[in-house]
Amino acid sequence: MIRGFAVPGRATVRAPIAPMYGDPYVASVQISQRLSGHEVDLLEEQDDWYLARGVDGYEGWIHAGFLSPEPPTNSRRSGELPRVSLGCLTRAPNGTRRQLPLGARLSPEELVKSGEAVNEVELAARFPRDAVAITRSAQELFESTPYLWGGITPWGADCSGFVQTIYGLHGVPLPRDAWQQAEAGKDAGVLTKLKPADLAFFSDRDDKRVTHVAIALGGRHLVHLALGRGGFANENLDDADDPYIAKLKERFLRAR
Repeated sequence: MIRGFAVPGRATVRAPIAPMYGDPYVASVQISQRLSGHEVDLLEEQDDWYLARGVDGYEGWIHAGFLSPEPPTNSRRSGELPRVSLGCLTRAPNGTRRQLPLGARLSPEELVKSGEAVNEVELAARFPRDAVAITRSAQELFESTPYLWGGITPWGADCSGFVQTIYGLHGVPLPRDAWQQAEAGKDAGVLTKLKPADLAFFSDRDDKRVTHVAIALGGRHLVHLALGRGGFANENLDDADDPYIAKLKERFLRAR
């Protein structure tokens, strides 16, 4: 045990974003992220690195610098509901300012200086488990987001991180990777007849393993975070003059 961390044990993310790496060194590939205020299970220890598991069961290596020992259960004021960032700037009593992405959790003492944060009851009311609401959030909250492998926030995201964050915001938990998401739910039919909030899955591999996911908007439109677009894109499947659309149709596997 170092820095107050026990293995096996739990810890809380202290930084706005904590990268999760495939291996315990900083030059490794970022495979996902965990956000401020979220707890992780610590499974293994190697020097200052911890193999951590998030609430979705996804595992990756996080450096100790991004973590704090799990806070005591009485650290939150009695009756106070946790607050979730919708994208906000906060200030602590000691004057420290933090820019928090969508989905990060605020500490009890933080004050919101700009942007917005809501408690968990308000979050459920604001983001209902409704197809139209889900597609609206996907278009509004991630507009202009750049593509970032392993990212899960509007500061940078990959296709499945975008989908997981949006559906989680609306109370629909999904696995982290596109191939895992493709195994959830029920068959939704062909690409051109999908309903709002159906998920479309694609592959650019010979073995047809799922490598990409997009959210259907209905009316033969999709929204996704795509490397081929550099990030956020709203696609019209009827655009016959766009070679990217033609490639997307060729790579379609199934929908859920």
